[in-house]
Amino acid sequence: MHGSALGRRVLVAAFEGWNDAGEAATTAASVLRENGRFESVFTVDPELYFDYQYTRPQQVSDAAGHRSLKWPDATIAKPGGRTRGTQLWLLTGFEPARSWQAFCAEVVDVMLREDVTGFVALGSMMSDVPHTRPISVFAGSDNEQVRTDLGIERSTYEGPVGILSALASAAEAVGIPTVGLWASVPHYVAGHTPSPKASLALLDRLEELTGARVPRGDLATQAATWEASIDAAAADDAEMTDYIHQLEAARDTWDSPEASGDAIAREFERYLRRGGDGPAKPGRDDPRR
Repeated sequence: MHGSALGRRVLVAAFEGWNDAGEAATTAASVLRENGRFESVFTVDPELYFDYQYTRPQQVSDAAGHRSLKWPDATIAKPGGRTRGTQLWLLTGFEPARSWQAFCAEVVDVMLREDVTGFVALGSMMSDVPHTRPISVFAGSDNEQVRTDLGIERSTYEGPVGILSALASAAEAVGIPTVGLWASVPHYVAGHTPSPKASLALLDRLEELTGARVPRGDLATQAATWEASIDAAAADDAEMTDYIHQLEAARDTWDSPEASGDAIAREFERYLRRGGDGPAKPGRDDPRR
């Protein structure tokens, strides 16, 4: 059964910053929070982890007009009341600017104290993928048992990482199994942020892997509007339209069940000759896993 490898209390993490192209991950987490009842169990001390020149405090006003400063934070929240089946907890906030090992140690201590049984990191990255096709979501884990139980892959990436990878490593080190979910956001839609279609894809995969009941809010409607707005922009730009068609052809070749290695190679040779950047498999060229 999907979700059994992660247990019944699963902490879902999403951070603003490097791990959040198109705001896809944080939007997905916001939908979870807005459509459920949560209560905070832990908040980090912002003085320890944030650079205020990089992540500045915000001036805000309440309904009565009282002004105050809202400081950057990172908070763990648990579901309120009784929840049948798998419980989804939330870790949300800003990616810390410093002291990552201490930050991870604090989070892991809370996970152990609260008997959290699994950790799922939500991330998103810009990629050479078409907006007209289903959003690719890479699901990976360094835990062999999790990979076997859930039928997911192991990342072979080596290079710079974000806080999600640091947290996953710290969780695995104390025996909490982890999964990373990374959505591929079309890189040419930067002006159409947020990207609700990518958020929806993340939530679909989260439900599939954890077995939890995951709300979607009105993401389906937002995703359709988002896609239509990009279609309209592309209709007035012949170069963009041609580029999208190239991405569609490459994606369709990869997805075709009869596609051979030679056919895939030929398709990408054509893609390169047309001036493409020649990524790895569409949706799988994640630089941050």
